[in-house]
Amino acid sequence: MQWVLQDFEDTRKLAEALDRQGCAHTWHRVVPFVGDLIPEPVVANPGRVVMFGSYSLWRYAKRHGYRPGVFMIRPFVGEEAWHPHLLNGADALFLMLRDIPGSLPDDGRAWFIRPVDDSKAEPGGVRSSGDIHDRAHKVLALDAADIPDGSLRHDTELMLTRPVRIMKEWRLWVVDDVVVTYSLYKEGRRVVYRTEIDDDALTFARRMVALNPGFARAYVMDVCRTEDGLRLLETNCLNAAGFYAADLGKLVAAIEGIGTPSGASEVPLETGSCQGKAPS
Repeated sequence: MQWVLQDFEDTRKLAEALDRQGCAHTWHRVVPFVGDLIPEPVVANPGRVVMFGSYSLWRYAKRHGYRPGVFMIRPFVGEEAWHPHLLNGADALFLMLRDIPGSLPDDGRAWFIRPVDDSKAEPGGVRSSGDIHDRAHKVLALDAADIPDGSLRHDTELMLTRPVRIMKEWRLWVVDDVVVTYSLYKEGRRVVYRTEIDDDALTFARRMVALNPGFARAYVMDVCRTEDGLRLLETNCLNAAGFYAADLGKLVAAIEGIGTPSGASEVPLETGSCQGKAPS
């Protein structure tokens, strides 16, 4: 697999894992708004390229026919198999940003809000209705043609739910329907990165993967513990998600196993090895 990396703190961690397993990789900058890479990658086989960095890399991967390139996913809220297990999935409110002024009461209520898709246009978080209205009015005051790709737009669909007290949050990395690594990233309000997960949370996450096989070739799943039990928080694009305290050696080995006859479940996850080296 040829690894094309945009220079971020997290991709530096990934590069260390690639070095340990003898996997060559190249570094690139992304031209803002245009999406070109500097320098341009020298690709030996477009069918064996994977890219890590900003979410916008999917456009470059698609344009050049890279596979797997960037692992695209569908909005998790549209997956019926997961609906009973979503955090506040039953009472979620879905609104286009342009509809917020006329449809969302400005009554001071707190909402958890995030984009429905995985565009990273706005990070998920708890905001008051007043803050949400202010943000919407600022975006709507702009001409739609002047809003850069990847930003909140007039037609961005948003999910709004009742805030819930979360006691723990974990991220799990899924490749070919197999959980290959995981990380704790929050305890209460404290950000804590540790390579650990409660047994029942791991069992729950594996059940969520099994409930919706083939959701994507690879993705990350966030699950959480609430006062009402374990819930599926969200899914994200694996290529642009933070690594926290994941075992990146296992992740590299699993991705290297994509496209082999036996798939990721047969990859030797403790050590792993590259099955093809990119030009340096």
